[in-house]
Amino acid sequence: MMMRWIHRLPQSWMREALLLMRADRPIGTWLLLWPALWGLAAASAGRPSWFWLLIFSVGAFVMRSAGCVANDITDRDLDPLVARTRTRPLAAGRISLTAAKRVLLALLVIALLLGAQLPPMALGLCVVGAALALTYPFAKRFIPTPQFHLGIAFAWGVLIAWASVAQTLPVEAWLIFAAAASWTIGFDTIYAMMDREDDLKIGVHSTAIFWGRYDLVATGLLYLIALTLLLLAGMRLNMSVYYYFFILAALIHGCWQLFSIRHRHGDTLLRAFLSNREFGLLIFLGFILGN
Repeated sequence: MMMRWIHRLPQSWMREALLLMRADRPIGTWLLLWPALWGLAAASAGRPSWFWLLIFSVGAFVMRSAGCVANDITDRDLDPLVARTRTRPLAAGRISLTAAKRVLLALLVIALLLGAQLPPMALGLCVVGAALALTYPFAKRFIPTPQFHLGIAFAWGVLIAWASVAQTLPVEAWLIFAAAASWTIGFDTIYAMMDREDDLKIGVHSTAIFWGRYDLVATGLLYLIALTLLLLAGMRLNMSVYYYFFILAALIHGCWQLFSIRHRHGDTLLRAFLSNREFGLLIFLGFILGN
């Protein structure tokens, strides 16, 4: 639906800018948004304000888009060599490098305006989060496990959200942050499995390559660590039985993911990766209904 809407736009530069931002693939926005929503819900005892929900929803879209543009600018020489990425606007030459940089600058200005609505502590964390997001494209060139960098970047929203609501970062916030980071490393390992052969050819790193045949075991352990940390956070927050019901549902969902990708086929890997939108929703509902 989103793809059809984008292709109906009359101006080609607008279509290519939106495709550069991955506006046609909202899964990345959802995966970046869920940790922030977990933080909002937990810090506000299950009653986050509509103002914060709006700010963080728009912020997730803007920062995810900025991260994608920065990634494509950095990888403009590598993307044409990978089957999955060679049709991206910058790699295919449908948008210029100058135009891509202007899109990135516009997104960062919008992000700054959104950050200005936050308390000072949260704004400072936003600056760190932006730096993490924009440096990720370099991590996969030099770090054997770049998904750890991505995990911290995605989970950083927990800390920003909690600081926005409470202007403090208690142990519970850090537990949820660590859980979100572990979950992100896990689901991005699944995503990296789809690119393993191409990544080996062009010489970039991923946890799928690093763990090799133990990739599924490592992913399962990361999901288990994430859910264990969420259990600990729930106990410290005195969550009700409903919270633990959703944690159990997320555990079942994670087991289904691992079972479905046991043969590492491309279509099942993609389906499992995309299903993390529902995984994130289950945890969010736990924080909302478990208070």
